[in-house]
Amino acid sequence: MKKVLFLLVLTSFFWKANTQNDPIAIETQNSALILKVAKNGLLYQSYLGEKLEASAYHTLSKETERTFVINDGNPLLNLRHQAYPTYGTDNLFESAIRMTHNDGNPALELVYVSHQTTKIDGNTAETSIKMKDPVYPVEVTLHYKSFYKENVIEQWTEIVHREKKPVTLYNYASSMLHFDADKYWLTQFHGDWAKEVRMQESELTSGAKVIDSKLGVRTNMYQTPVFFLALNDKAKENTGELVAGTIAWSGNFKFTFELDNKKSLRISSGINPFASEYSLQPGEVFTTPSFIYTFSNKGKGQASRNLHSWAKNYGVKDGDKSRLTLLNNWETTFFNFDEKKLTDMFEDAKTLGVDMFLLDDGWFGNKYPRSGDKSGLGDWEATKTKLPNGLGFLMQQAEKTGVKFGIWIEPEMVNPKSELYEKHPDWVLKLPNREENYYRTQLVLDLSNPKVQDFVFKTVDDIMQTNGGVAFFKWDCNRMMTNAYSTYLKNQQSHLFIEYTRGLYKVLERIKTKYPHLPMMLCAGGGGRTDYAFLKYFTEFWASDNTDPYNRVFIQWGYSQFFPAFAICNHVTSWGNQSIKFKTDVAMMGKLGFDINIKELKENELKYTQDAVANYKRLSSVIWHGDMYRIVSPYEDSRAVLMYVDESKDKAVLFSYTLHPLYDPQYNLVRFEGLDANKIYKVEEINLMPEAKKTLQESGESFTGDYLMNVGLRVSSSKVESSVVLEITAVSGN
Repeated sequence: MKKVLFLLVLTSFFWKANTQNDPIAIETQNSALILKVAKNGLLYQSYLGEKLEASAYHTLSKETERTFVINDGNPLLNLRHQAYPTYGTDNLFESAIRMTHNDGNPALELVYVSHQTTKIDGNTAETSIKMKDPVYPVEVTLHYKSFYKENVIEQWTEIVHREKKPVTLYNYASSMLHFDADKYWLTQFHGDWAKEVRMQESELTSGAKVIDSKLGVRTNMYQTPVFFLALNDKAKENTGELVAGTIAWSGNFKFTFELDNKKSLRISSGINPFASEYSLQPGEVFTTPSFIYTFSNKGKGQASRNLHSWAKNYGVKDGDKSRLTLLNNWETTFFNFDEKKLTDMFEDAKTLGVDMFLLDDGWFGNKYPRSGDKSGLGDWEATKTKLPNGLGFLMQQAEKTGVKFGIWIEPEMVNPKSELYEKHPDWVLKLPNREENYYRTQLVLDLSNPKVQDFVFKTVDDIMQTNGGVAFFKWDCNRMMTNAYSTYLKNQQSHLFIEYTRGLYKVLERIKTKYPHLPMMLCAGGGGRTDYAFLKYFTEFWASDNTDPYNRVFIQWGYSQFFPAFAICNHVTSWGNQSIKFKTDVAMMGKLGFDINIKELKENELKYTQDAVANYKRLSSVIWHGDMYRIVSPYEDSRAVLMYVDESKDKAVLFSYTLHPLYDPQYNLVRFEGLDANKIYKVEEINLMPEAKKTLQESGESFTGDYLMNVGLRVSSSKVESSVVLEITAVSGN
């Protein structure tokens, strides 16, 4: 941070010399982003880091001034980090914006015009900074929304012009952030189907590092649009300076990390401009998606808690409300079911104690019944041979049983073997003069087309109009875009990736407007879609089709860095050979569900799951909305330990998962985190199999928070793939 502070003090002098008297400060409780206008009229970022006293952004002694002049000659040279650098003039590195004007000129220059800050409420404020080209009628407005308590900043950009004809946009970043440090460590999250969000940390070297997607939909399939950027040294869980960032966009995204010749780093974020040159009409406002970020000087754990808190209050649909536990039929029946099998499973859900039964794939299609994944997709009517009484009957039976009813759909996709495809082949994305390209024997519907948008909305609306509607949707998306061409867009094919995403948002906005609190799970062949733009419309997301609990520890650990527990769906399934206890304890780390045949459980296993569900419901508010502390990482040990602590610090839940240790690992004591040192807590081991002995010898005893956080307890079993769950309750203290 010394270099950052040096730059701050340096630039503050020249701000005072400017006609603009004050820096532009975007502040939260603990962090600040400072922007300044130079004598040349350009806007610069001069600081991003820990919040300082206001006087620090202005004060510069004469002695310091003379020192700068002697050492650096012209100190204005150090005011070199343009807040939104353009292409075509003197910028030598990555540009935030690039366009071609009506006369063919490819250069843009942006000078400061004005700014204003609006207080939205006691916690949020929005600052907008208007800039314009001094020659061409082009305006760019930078927007910064600050969330004071959560220490989060949301940043986006608006671009508009008034030239006579359209201009072409080639680059249109949401943000550009700058850093000056000795070293930079990037933590990225990558994977594939069944191995999502694997963490990888590396030191950035000279040049540009790019993390992006070009898949159109299911865009997180290989790269998750999130990152940690640590300054000077690797950031640990509780120490180190870093920025955590994510883009709220559900289409192609791009992060560029460019380290220049002077060891300065610039981070560009936004829509991936790949194959997406945009013809911007006169007067049309191009609004970029939001880049959401938080600064932490207390490690990755604090950054995660900042984002979790922001997500609860602002980022996820109904983030402050409860979630539904459920039983899914998929692994019990797959496509082979009828009304009796399903209604029997309603009873299973009731026996288990969960809130809802979820009917998965295979319930629709008549001319081409959905008996596998090769037909029926797009024909959203109940298959009469399977469900002769329709969805309404199932809804009624579920209600009589005392459980809610949810349903799976994949409305953005179509099988060629479907009535929808036969009627509307022009609604499908496919190249002219080329053979159709299939993935999972399906194609993508063209959501840039308003008629297709209406169809997708009607799919949901028709189900909701049946007998009072369903209580839950699982919205799937099992392929990416290939051979993509829109008949509707005609000669504007480079708009496809953007207009598809915008079209999908229009559909989701209509659904949310008509059914504002309808719970919806976001799924994409596993975790192929996980971003905060979608989560405005969805209450949760499916993390991965890989439900083996050993693998899920790593997957859930990865997602927890940026997403709160209540948004991450974890199910107990037949994957893996571990005990029902280990599977359930791992799934309880987030939003719990089951996808197992309840009738195949042994008596003691059923008793365990019933007790675990009851425990989960009793403690769910702590898990969903408490502060999360990752204590022992599975990337660094043969176990994982984490805990959740509620806001009052009166209740906490600790999970310990032993993975594949060497023989007799002799695990050390684990120091708890997040408690009140002055309170006394009772520690009780829960989620035990009937007649099983407790792992924690001190179960039932009480300790001060100070003792638990500075001495700790031996919370982990030494057995391979075993788990311990502790309920921690304050019994006295302030």
